[in-house]
Amino acid sequence: MKIGAIQKTSLIEFPNILSCIIFTQGCNFRCPYCHNPELVLPEKFGEIIPEEEIFDFLNRRKKYLEGVCITGGEPSIQPDIIDFVKKVKNMGFKVKFDTNGSRPEIIEKLLKEGLVDYIAMDLKGPLEKYKMITGVEVETEKILKSIDIIKNSKIDYEFRTTVVKKQICIDDFEKIGKIIEGCKKYFLQKFIPSKLVEEDFIKEKTYTDDEFENIKTIMKKYVVFCEVR
Repeated sequence: MKIGAIQKTSLIEFPNILSCIIFTQGCNFRCPYCHNPELVLPEKFGEIIPEEEIFDFLNRRKKYLEGVCITGGEPSIQPDIIDFVKKVKNMGFKVKFDTNGSRPEIIEKLLKEGLVDYIAMDLKGPLEKYKMITGVEVETEKILKSIDIIKNSKIDYEFRTTVVKKQICIDDFEKIGKIIEGCKKYFLQKFIPSKLVEEDFIKEKTYTDDEFENIKTIMKKYVVFCEVR
C-alpha cells in the first residue's frame, strides 16, 4: 500500500464515528479542484508511510478510535487494497471507504466480503462532462455500475459532488439526480480554493447560497436527503 499521509483523529469524516483518516498515494483522475495535489501528482509525492507504522498506530489507538477512513488519492487503484482493508477490519475497526467509482469490481468485492461499513462516492457531474471535469478519459459505464452497486448495498453510503460554477451548470443537476435517483444521501460540496491540482483553478467560483438552495430543491426530487457542505 502506498500511504501518503494519516490524520490521527477526525470527528466529522466518518458520520457518528471517532476515526482516523488514511490517505493513499496516487489517483487515476486529475480533477483540477482537488485539494490533495501531493496525493495525486507524482512530482509532488512525499515519502510513503510504511504499513507497519500504520498498524502500530492503530494498535495503540484501539481503545479510543472506532473507525478508519480510507481515502486518497484514489484507494481503489492500490493493488493490495483488499488485503489492507481486511487487516484493518480484522482489528475491530469500522471502515469508511472513499472512492471515485472508477473500479466497481473493488467496491463489489469489499461489499461481498463485508469489509466496509460506509462508502462515500464522488459523482463528478453528468456523465458527458466526466472527461472535462476529471481531465482524463473515463469509462462512464463503470461509474454507473459503481452507483448501482452502492445503492443496492446493505450499508450506509453517500454520493457527493464538488461544485464549481465553470464546470457544472444548474441544469446539470437534473441529469445528476436521474443518475442517482432514489439514493439515501447526496451532498453538494462548495468549491473552496486552497492548494489545488491545477493552480490556476484558484480563481474559479462556486454558486451563491441562494443558488445552492435552488440546486437542493432540484435534487430533493430525486434523493431522500440533500445537504450543502
